[in-house]
Amino acid sequence: MPVASPGLAELLAASRVVRIPLTTRFRGIDVREVMLLDGPTGWGEWGPFVEYGPAESARWLAAAVEAAWGSWPAPLRDRIPVNAIVPAVGPAEAAEAVRRSGGCRTAKVKVAEPGQTLDDDIARVSAVRAVLDEAGPGGRLRVDANGAWSVAAAATALHELAAFSLEYAEQPCATLAEQAELRRLVDVPLAADEGVRKAADPTHVLGLREAADLVVLKVAPLGGVAAGLRVAQACGLPAVVSSALDTSVGLAAGVALAAALPALPYACGLGSGRLLSTDVVSVRLLPRDGELVVARPDPEPALLDELAAPADRVAWWRSRLAAAYESMVAP
Repeated sequence: MPVASPGLAELLAASRVVRIPLTTRFRGIDVREVMLLDGPTGWGEWGPFVEYGPAESARWLAAAVEAAWGSWPAPLRDRIPVNAIVPAVGPAEAAEAVRRSGGCRTAKVKVAEPGQTLDDDIARVSAVRAVLDEAGPGGRLRVDANGAWSVAAAATALHELAAFSLEYAEQPCATLAEQAELRRLVDVPLAADEGVRKAADPTHVLGLREAADLVVLKVAPLGGVAAGLRVAQACGLPAVVSSALDTSVGLAAGVALAAALPALPYACGLGSGRLLSTDVVSVRLLPRDGELVVARPDPEPALLDELAAPADRVAWWRSRLAAAYESMVAP
């Protein structure tokens, strides 16, 4: 929780905007921009995606303020198991993403990409399953549709993809009502992501238990580590902590939430640092032997300078910060 609420001028004075190329196109972008905030208790990251308005961005800002002006709960574990992240790429690239994941024995595969077909998804998932099995038994595979399927399309896809022993499917349909209908049609466990974090009150989501077997928690969209813990408790479902295409500064907040959860039965989606071509820290939060160490690295001044966004982008982010701040402090 924040120990003090900084004003807008203090936030702007503490801000740095960085621009980092991705290793592969992901979520429709090739470059990731975020604003970093240097506060009295550490660094926070504010990086709502460009399509998010002030109200939604305000939750992300609350998470950054918590990191830089507040504190996180004490960890209950010192290492976090994570999954490999496989973008909507071809089978060969998908296999390579798992091989270069830092020893991850769980892989999350993006499916239902616009412009692609179910055959594309099957080929990608098949390639990933083959790599996991090459490394021995026990490899886990999950898919993420980001709510892109209709109930009928999801049922068809999951019946086909179930042949690859899916651990679960993340947000297969856009709404929890659709997902509850789907859950009655398929045997694959279902996870709720957008259905929870985009709710007006993520601690009180109607129909969640009927629609999901587990919940995905992302620190920034939920408003911080403390907020993530409240959501986890309110949902009462097994939780997977995931990231939002963060630098190591933002990933550290996800690691803090995963480390503080009473139970952590699934590998977390915090291995996304490999999607960035570089980072703002010298010792990056990247998986080794399929795990992340619970740590909080600080940005290097030289890297902040090297990765600094151009002036027009900095001005855009500062204007956006002002709008999010007004929404965050509004009564």
